Amino acid sequence: MKNTYTFIDLFSGCGGLSEGFNMQGLHGLAHVEWETPMVNTLRNRLIKRWNHSQAEANAAVVHFDIQKTDELISGNWSNETLELYGKTNASIVAQYGLDGLIGNNKVDLIIGGPPCQAYSIAGRAQDPNSMRDDYRNYLFESFVKVVAHYRPKVFVFENVPGILSAKPGDRYVIERICEAFAAIGYEIRTPEKMKKSIYSSSDFQVPQERHRVIIFGVEKGGEYELEDFYTSLDSVKSTIPVKTVRDAIGDMPKFMPLDKPYKVGGKNVSHGLIGTKVISQHEARYHNPRDIDIFRKWISESMNDIPNEEKLAFYKIMSGKDSKHNKYRSLEWGKPSPTIVSHLYKDGLMFIHPDVEQARSITIREAALLQSFPMDFEFVGSNAYCYKMIGNAVPVLFAKSIAEAIVKVLEAKNK
Repeated sequence: MKNTYTFIDLFSGCGGLSEGFNMQGLHGLAHVEWETPMVNTLRNRLIKRWNHSQAEANAAVVHFDIQKTDELISGNWSNETLELYGKTNASIVAQYGLDGLIGNNKVDLIIGGPPCQAYSIAGRAQDPNSMRDDYRNYLFESFVKVVAHYRPKVFVFENVPGILSAKPGDRYVIERICEAFAAIGYEIRTPEKMKKSIYSSSDFQVPQERHRVIIFGVEKGGEYELEDFYTSLDSVKSTIPVKTVRDAIGDMPKFMPLDKPYKVGGKNVSHGLIGTKVISQHEARYHNPRDIDIFRKWISESMNDIPNEEKLAFYKIMSGKDSKHNKYRSLEWGKPSPTIVSHLYKDGLMFIHPDVEQARSITIREAALLQSFPMDFEFVGSNAYCYKMIGNAVPVLFAKSIAEAIVKVLEAKNK
């Protein structure tokens, strides 16, 4: 690569996008995130893998609420903001904002994706007002403001396909997004063409069937053609067979149900490690005897394949409760995983390990591997938060492919 391109990562989470872009040789100038465990995880990764000092990581990963966009960019944080975020950020960010942190560096790319819960079809189905009143519907406005300020060569806005049908305030949010970027002189695909922007991570060597809308944006009348980035992304799709659950976690150490569960430090333990190989954050979740029996029955009888009404009847028999939604699903060795979701922080019942003998849900490390995080990536926080941040992340190898596609276009212009 002839140039080292720079980027700002907004809504960075624990760093799935940043990790992929770093792997492709790009340089992150700033990563903005407001949830503390995610901030700590990304800072830790920048130090241990990408050779940042503690001070550099503290400054680069800006612990901040992006809705306060003017303060984020220009600094002069209010006393309230300093109280909330100032303790863990370098003073230069609090005083001078992203402008002070970035200095004289040119911002080549802005990447990120607002939280997807307000746009997801599942989220809207479960909310009594279909997420119409959720503030997250409008977080794209902060993304637009940052783009307007730094004028990158290209931006990447990633989200769930549900963003194309989300309609808060009786108007499609994708129409609002398109108009907002047009107002600052950037173009994206029209809402009518946006269905062509849906990609599956399984096409990019990620062992997971995860569909996402990838929105590229460039300046109108600028030096780059919008469609070149999509053509480039199509060109870097993998040409070898898709990666499967077995490819990702088939060799992981096993855990077997115990005859007598026990407690360690107040923590319930239902499964024991087989063998002596210990892998960080690879610990079996506690499951009660009923769920262990359900897992065995579910896998041995291939219940993924039965009609939904039979699944609901099965749940009623086993729990004595009614449900409108299926509660169980097992992964399958020969297929990519279904979408890893943040709901994993509540339970793993929709992510039952495919080995019937283990009768458990997937571990933090297994969830991370299905998201194509490197084995040495450390997640900092409670187990629940680790599952949550993994489920919310962009798969690393998908991110790396997006970065590769962008660099191909930028480099072609620089020849």
